[in-house]
Amino acid sequence: MVTDDQTEPGKIIAVHLNYPSRAAQRGRTPDQPSYFLKPASSLAATGGTIERPLGTELLAFEGEVAIRIGTAARWVSPADGWSHVDAVTAANDLGLYDLRVADKGSNLRNKGGDGFTPLGPSWIPAADVDPGGLRVRTWVDGELVQDDSTSTLLFDFGRLVADLSQHLTLEPGDVILTGTPAGSSVVGPGQVVEVEVDAPDAPGAPTSGRLVTTVTAGTRAFGDFGAKPAVDEKQRAEAWGRSSVELVETQDSTASTDGFTLPDALRERFAGVAVATLSAALRKRGYTDVFVEGVHGNHPGDRFVGTARTLRLIPFRPDLFASHGGGFNAQKRAFDTVAPGEVIVVEARGERGTGTVGDVLALRAHVRGAAAIVTDGGVRDSDAVAEIGIPVFSQGPHPSVLGRKHVPWETDVTVACGGASVQPGDVVVGDGDGVLVIPPALVEEVLAEAEAQEAADAWVATQVAAGAPVDGLFPMNAEWRARYERETAGGAR
Repeated sequence: MVTDDQTEPGKIIAVHLNYPSRAAQRGRTPDQPSYFLKPASSLAATGGTIERPLGTELLAFEGEVAIRIGTAARWVSPADGWSHVDAVTAANDLGLYDLRVADKGSNLRNKGGDGFTPLGPSWIPAADVDPGGLRVRTWVDGELVQDDSTSTLLFDFGRLVADLSQHLTLEPGDVILTGTPAGSSVVGPGQVVEVEVDAPDAPGAPTSGRLVTTVTAGTRAFGDFGAKPAVDEKQRAEAWGRSSVELVETQDSTASTDGFTLPDALRERFAGVAVATLSAALRKRGYTDVFVEGVHGNHPGDRFVGTARTLRLIPFRPDLFASHGGGFNAQKRAFDTVAPGEVIVVEARGERGTGTVGDVLALRAHVRGAAAIVTDGGVRDSDAVAEIGIPVFSQGPHPSVLGRKHVPWETDVTVACGGASVQPGDVVVGDGDGVLVIPPALVEEVLAEAEAQEAADAWVATQVAAGAPVDGLFPMNAEWRARYERETAGGAR
């Protein structure tokens, strides 16, 4: 494996789209490759840091295979292009989507910042590998988010070298970043990105080692003498890795799906009734399977009410996780677009053997004003989640990440959580007894009946405290009922 320090390349050339998985996300597949240049000052080494500038939000990673030119190439054929490459390694083609609007396609400002092109840590000799047998993988905070092979490339390495050599001389030391697969997404201060390129089927399974980059928070703002950072929903969608279809489907995702809005006055009234009392009122109406079984709150005394925002997880499968687990996936969409007063309800099939929410996502939901999170799976970073303060009802803690058991599949659909069917817009109520789901059409009548029952139960408790026996009083027989109605109507006491 080549471990020598590389001389500074004269050119760093990056390919826009080259993996079918990424092209599918973007909603376009190019007929020919296209490129942009990155300055040599953007180079960085493994173990370094990348600063997300003050006032920006959309710093995105892109794990890639970098190829290095060994002998000059000018007017070479696609069949001969690979012979001009002497080594490959891992690259992270970092970009700041906040500045894309200022670049008009050049990518200089959003891709050319200091440290925006980490390479390494080791170079693999080109002679030791099949150019179509390389694998690129990326991890964020230890979770695998990109995993693809150069066997799927739209434009192989030989073709890239040949195409570029028609227009300019590729010189020894020049580096070509060959595109990123699906799974590229946004990272923030404190997060760690790792990229590795290897050849698992080659003798000795050579590897670049992991290219490690830690994101830090910038403290210096951009001046008034240049273009300022600016983002819109399209840039957010592309930075997070949403597909063009997902963007259309979720443009108005902060609204309750069925149009039902829970008025503040009703929210306040729910604070005075227990889940057990509401459950009895629903049972009278034939709703016997509306209790979310097996979940418990992360704080004693937690109570909440809100409208459901649903997320469905399906059983883990490597190919499905590769296509749906990275980028702005369904899990991120749910937590990043939840509206104030909504309850995120997660269908995890009762599988508690991995986390379905962790501290970062719980914090995001809390910041956005979510009323609670309900999952019939596990919770990762349980202590940290508890400190955030948002009510989280789950099957309990588990340290593993989502990809161990689940694939984030879809949002805003009918889900089955803890044996209860939950539709977007349903009213979800929780307290120490658990979580209950109420269809919107029944909310007012069930709430009114529950309030009346709570008042009657409080009166019964007063009688028991005064020494009355429970027989005939609980439940009230005709005599006790008549007395209750007289006294609560303002009669003799």
